[in-house]
Amino acid sequence: MRTQGLRRRVGVLGERNFRRFYVGFVTSLLGSSMSTVAIAWAVLESGVNATGLGLVFAANVVSQVLLLPLAGAIADRLGRRRVMLAADVLRCGAQATLAIALVVGRPTLWLFILLAWCGGMGTAFFTPALNALTVEIAPQDQLANANTLYGLAGSATRIAGPALGGVLVALAGSAVVVAADAASYAVSVLALSLLRLPGREPVRARGTRRAARPTLRADLAEGWADFRSRTWLWATTLQFAFFNLITWAPWMLLGPVMGRVYLGGAAVWGVIMAVQGAGAIAAGLLCLGRRPRRPMVVATVGTFCYALPDIPMALHAAAPWVAVAAFGCGAGSAIFAAFEGTTLQQQIPPERLARVSSLSLFPAYGIGVIGYAVDGPLAAALGPMVIFGIGAVYGLLSSAVMLALPSVRAVRWLDRAPMTREPMTEPEPMTEPEPMTEPEPMTEPEPKTEPQGTRQRAAGLLLFPGCGPQGGEGGQPRDHGDDHGDRQHLREVEFGSERDNAERHRHPAHGQCERRRHPRRAQGPAHHPAGLGRQAQHHPGEGRGGEHTQRAEADRERHPVHVADRRDPDQDQRDQGEHVNRPGHRAQDHDVDVPGVDPLIRRGTGSGQEVPDRADRVVPPEPDPA
Repeated sequence: MRTQGLRRRVGVLGERNFRRFYVGFVTSLLGSSMSTVAIAWAVLESGVNATGLGLVFAANVVSQVLLLPLAGAIADRLGRRRVMLAADVLRCGAQATLAIALVVGRPTLWLFILLAWCGGMGTAFFTPALNALTVEIAPQDQLANANTLYGLAGSATRIAGPALGGVLVALAGSAVVVAADAASYAVSVLALSLLRLPGREPVRARGTRRAARPTLRADLAEGWADFRSRTWLWATTLQFAFFNLITWAPWMLLGPVMGRVYLGGAAVWGVIMAVQGAGAIAAGLLCLGRRPRRPMVVATVGTFCYALPDIPMALHAAAPWVAVAAFGCGAGSAIFAAFEGTTLQQQIPPERLARVSSLSLFPAYGIGVIGYAVDGPLAAALGPMVIFGIGAVYGLLSSAVMLALPSVRAVRWLDRAPMTREPMTEPEPMTEPEPMTEPEPMTEPEPKTEPQGTRQRAAGLLLFPGCGPQGGEGGQPRDHGDDHGDRQHLREVEFGSERDNAERHRHPAHGQCERRRHPRRAQGPAHHPAGLGRQAQHHPGEGRGGEHTQRAEADRERHPVHVADRRDPDQDQRDQGEHVNRPGHRAQDHDVDVPGVDPLIRRGTGSGQEVPDRADRVVPPEPDPA
């Protein structure tokens, strides 16, 4: 039971990708917390006053504000890990350069500002990419635990980092601490490079190609459309934009001033900051394994705690009350960060998560940083307690308004990933088929004048298959199925039938009549024998009636067929096959040029399904001189 509870709380650490990244992430956070003290001390030691130190810190923040909207779109476009690697390499290089400059001598102010600007650029690209990378290295049901662990790492390093950094600065100097920060970024680079992430290219269907890649401007527009379509998201972003300006900036800027004035000095203020970090750690541990049904409601309740420190400061309360309020502020910030970040990852499709995250962070940085510039003059004009009072009122009222929004209460916890949209694919362009050329119409051969004996011998040969009421495709009777027996009889038929030859030349249209009256009997695919490799090919004029049908009817009226001259269809078929198998004869085919006889006949006499399908175009044999 205890093992299951532990897995439910910190099971995300069992994921190799997350574990590797988390080690590098915590290391870089600790280095950054230490370097904050070291850089401030180095700037002051180089002969720069407090105004110059403010410019250095402002350069770090302003670069983040300017690049945040673009950074998220680039992370979604190029890949989150790739962008984070580049950001850590940039920050590592900036800190290493500053460490070398501190070892060599006293750097100038412009070098401090330039390197601080580069560090801010790296942070601007790293932060939104981090939110999007989490969904790739952590399971869906462990996203809240992953975000909570991020918060725990930040809170712990904010407490331990400045203390450890101060000790190292006193013992070894600022250059050593800044160099340690550069090394911590190198550890983060190594951890990111060891991640094994699945490919991002979707599988495309066969016969399709990937659509044209949208421009960066289109990616930004898509992220903005997704951002403004969620009321709870843009409302929370708007709240925190003025929250940092009105409520949080006075606490971070005027708090140390009031601590020196009446709380007991720097030592007491340091203890208050440590208590605030302890509150964040305690709340973070309680959030592990929690899956609230309405995560945004819980996160909004946590925002009430941001205003707690401003209340005792506005009332000029003693240090213990300020410390208690600070503990509550740390706890509320941990709760909000854990569940608001998880909700964002659950609700936003992964392919747009970095863009939306950057849009939600941009107002908080952009507007909030103004408070550090205006709170000092306002406190001098109105008094610190008034500024703290305004901050407390806004913090409580804005949280109450957010809690009353239906869109905030309607957000539910999701155990499944949000719907992803694959890139559009376009079918391959189809080439138009070449236009079919209609074959030239077949002209009937003119009857030749032959001796009387030759005419009588050719009378048994049928010009078209399917003549007569029982004709099927290939000239075979519909009710007849013994093709092998017919083949045996075809060998015994003689070609010298005087009466058959005479019948053929007296009535040349006899075989065409029934075929043209019943075209489906000769061309219907339902009657095609199973053993044939292909269907019979017919001339375009066959089976359509028209002029050819009228000509056949006229020939029939001029040359009536006597009943006595008619023969059995089976015998006609046997005579026809014998003529086809006779060597030296060619089939007249205006569509396909075949040498000699039809390929179905060239297979030999061993197959029972070998029935001629073009016997209607076989040229009658030449007269035998004998």
